[in-house]
Amino acid sequence: MNGYSKKIEIRWSDIDPNFHLRHSVYYDFGAFVRVAYMTDNGLTPFIMQQQQIGPILFREECVFKKEIHFNDVVEVNVQLVKSSPDMSRWTMTHEIWKNGNTLSAIITIDGAWINTALRKLAVPPESFKQVFEQMPRTENFEYIVKS
Repeated sequence: MNGYSKKIEIRWSDIDPNFHLRHSVYYDFGAFVRVAYMTDNGLTPFIMQQQQIGPILFREECVFKKEIHFNDVVEVNVQLVKSSPDMSRWTMTHEIWKNGNTLSAIITIDGAWINTALRKLAVPPESFKQVFEQMPRTENFEYIVKS
């Protein structure tokens, strides 16, 4: 798996009555990996709070491909699919792989930055932009052109 990814341990509380991963846990895995990527690259929740700017999602969609069970080994990646040149709007994708070779789910999100004091969409500071510019990208990455 290329780019940025994290291995995630399946907890008993992640399992549903059918003994596979609950649907909402997939979304939690995606959020964990996104925030881990930002934190590992110096964009911590504390810095976002200081700058009064944070990520907001407009859409989050998961395509479920293969069930994940309690003993499966799970790895989740994150890639930038598209963004505005100033990184104020973006689309990311997560692939959730089990046992090293089975694609189990694909999460796609559309998001932006919000000024948490004004509750309005915002252009991120240059330091935020740099973190997003370094994010692994899909093969078909594109910049969003405003019309």
